Amino acid sequence: MTGMTSSARPLLNRRLAEFGTTIFAEMSALAARTGAINLGQGFPDTDGPEEIREAAVRALREGRGNQYPPGPGIPELRAAVAAHQQHRYGLSFDPDTEVLVTAGATEAIAAALLALLEPGDEVIALEPYYDSYAASIAMAGGTRVPVTLRPHTVGGTAAFRLDLDELRAAVTDRTRLLLINTPHNPTGTVLTREELTAIAELAVERDLLVVTDEVYEHLVFDDAAHLPLATFPGMRERTVTIGSAGKTFSFTGWKVGWVTAAPELVGAVRSVKQFLTYVASGPFQYAVAEALSLPDTYFDALRADMLAKRDLLGDGLRSAGFEVYQPQGTYFITTDITPLGEKDAHAFCRALPERCGVVAIPNSVFYDDPDAGRSQVRFAFCKRDDVLTEATGRLRRLTS
Repeated sequence: MTGMTSSARPLLNRRLAEFGTTIFAEMSALAARTGAINLGQGFPDTDGPEEIREAAVRALREGRGNQYPPGPGIPELRAAVAAHQQHRYGLSFDPDTEVLVTAGATEAIAAALLALLEPGDEVIALEPYYDSYAASIAMAGGTRVPVTLRPHTVGGTAAFRLDLDELRAAVTDRTRLLLINTPHNPTGTVLTREELTAIAELAVERDLLVVTDEVYEHLVFDDAAHLPLATFPGMRERTVTIGSAGKTFSFTGWKVGWVTAAPELVGAVRSVKQFLTYVASGPFQYAVAEALSLPDTYFDALRADMLAKRDLLGDGLRSAGFEVYQPQGTYFITTDITPLGEKDAHAFCRALPERCGVVAIPNSVFYDDPDAGRSQVRFAFCKRDDVLTEATGRLRRLTS
């Protein structure tokens, strides 16, 4: 643009002034430029089940979804989502009024927050948080209130946990909504029954809405169990649950997500969603409907495979000198670089591709207070075993 002076109003909406290029785009570009192994952005390096990919091809060839699909999503997928919730968790949803298909979980989060927040409303979110949470709250004019998950060592295992007293103290008369993520990205924490019960009791007592991001629901390990918040007393009518096909079926580029909630909540989210993408991912919706109907053995094998990868990368990171916080879920491992004599995760991650040919993500970008995660680095383990082995071999150069 020409004729603009230094005093001109900034082009970007001031609510988004603090948000530049996402860290994922920045680090993935760095990986491409340096040829480094990308353990930063969370996408698998192999596709999901062949029969599901072929289901998408079949839908394309048969002309299903090549034109605008129905606004709420195709009936087959809405029915499959409802059946999945019933089968896995005993949650009953009406496919016609209580299920909404979205362009991935990211749109579901944005649409839910834009729908349910007014300017000035406070949103409590578990910190560190996925970066779209902060941006979506800002776009809605809300105020984010972080409650920080902090590292604890129990039985010799270091992991992140929620301080329930801190959560209760964060609620004010301006609090509208709790934004919960379990299994939690980036820490790998899976909230316990005790923690979820306390969250539910707080939401009911203070009459709060809850948006719960459960996209890693099938990636839980050891003795952890995924317990949907909507199953707790008083939560069915106040909870917007968000799911996604990308993490479960390893087709992250298809961007198929969904919302399940009471009709009034789904209606509110749909009112916003229709003016964001309107519809998306037509042929892929048919394929995901088939994917959700895969036998339980598929989900069991996925979990077992990711558990083996978690342990492969975790052991390699420990041998390279990192402190490892053992994740109970997701496909990410958070580490601390202090034992390596490092303090600044952002500087560490910028230099890492040149130092040893690996890309990771600094957790500080997921905090309102960057000092809280200053020395934390996140690695993704949703990669081939040979890639993880090569990466940890390279990382051992840091101490050799």
